[in-house]
Amino acid sequence: MIRVDYNVPLDEGRVTDPSRVTASLDSLKYILEAGGRPVILSHLGRPQAAVRPEMSLRVVVPLLEEGLGRPVRLLSLEEAESAASSEAESSESDEAVLLVENTRFLEGETRGDPDLARRFANLGDVFVNDAFGTLHRAHASVAGVAELMSPAVAGFLVERELRALSALRAEPESPFVVVFGGAKIGDKIALVDELLERSDRVLVGGAMANTFLRAMGHSMGDSLVEEDSVELARSYLSEGSALDLPTDLIVAPGPGRADEAIVVPVDSVPDGMAALDIGPETQESFSRRVLSARTLFWNGPMGLFESQPFAGGTIALARAAAEATRAGAFTVVGGGDSAAAVRQAGLDTAVSHVSTGGGAALEFLAQGTLPGLESLDEASA
Repeated sequence: MIRVDYNVPLDEGRVTDPSRVTASLDSLKYILEAGGRPVILSHLGRPQAAVRPEMSLRVVVPLLEEGLGRPVRLLSLEEAESAASSEAESSESDEAVLLVENTRFLEGETRGDPDLARRFANLGDVFVNDAFGTLHRAHASVAGVAELMSPAVAGFLVERELRALSALRAEPESPFVVVFGGAKIGDKIALVDELLERSDRVLVGGAMANTFLRAMGHSMGDSLVEEDSVELARSYLSEGSALDLPTDLIVAPGPGRADEAIVVPVDSVPDGMAALDIGPETQESFSRRVLSARTLFWNGPMGLFESQPFAGGTIALARAAAEATRAGAFTVVGGGDSAAAVRQAGLDTAVSHVSTGGGAALEFLAQGTLPGLESLDEASA
């Protein structure tokens, strides 16, 4: 049984970025070539323990079949249990890889229900966790299964991720520059203190920067600000802090009104306008910092990169990261939107490592372990 991460981005039922499926193929092919039969577990989206057809793993079946060169059967958990206990299956099913429907359709998955974990564990003999993006979740199909199955080991994708991130934790070559961005502020802001200690500079852009700018006393108009985190942000703004914030912003009344976008200093965001990208001055200064790095970790875009008029800051940093890599720096892009951004810029192969898990990468970088690793066999993890 192999836990993977097929939480792929969708647009009207179509997979827009298959990289997470592609990343799982090495471990799946190894299992098949060694004579094993994979039973695949994954989640997709946040269906809240309800069956939602638009979040069915059916969308990844064609990608898997193409990548593996054999049929893939999508089964409910009940159907998978029946298949696992059946002694007489057709020759067609003997060739097929089994894919269990979205684990988050099931009550108890996200709270790590031991009974559900036991049902998963009964589907296989060996457990492989190759879902790096979920290792920070103590879910039934992640940590729960690993506690019940032996051997329980890491897959090749997880191995690659841990090798890259461990290099950042061990003795990163200085200057070590960390770049934070994106809109998921709460997951990251508590790690700023940890990474300020470990790195030489921390650059903050994107929506996360808005909270820091509000903490400095600036009016942010209609920009996204996490009010609950303003006081924590203020505590990081001491004199002499190695924290770099934007000095200018690209603002507009909304994402669909790019024709009204203007560049303003951070202390002059007009009412009714929202910060949607870092400004040209900040793009230049942040790029210089990235170019100076010998070690780089980047998590989160600098603006609303999905909209071309507000992608400039993110693309500028992606190009700087690629140039730093060519100059010999070790560069890691930490999953999620930042990984999508470097792929959108066509630069995903121009950096040292692109992680498949943003939150997991952050937590491992700060803590050195993850809940989903704790129960894996020691030699593997």
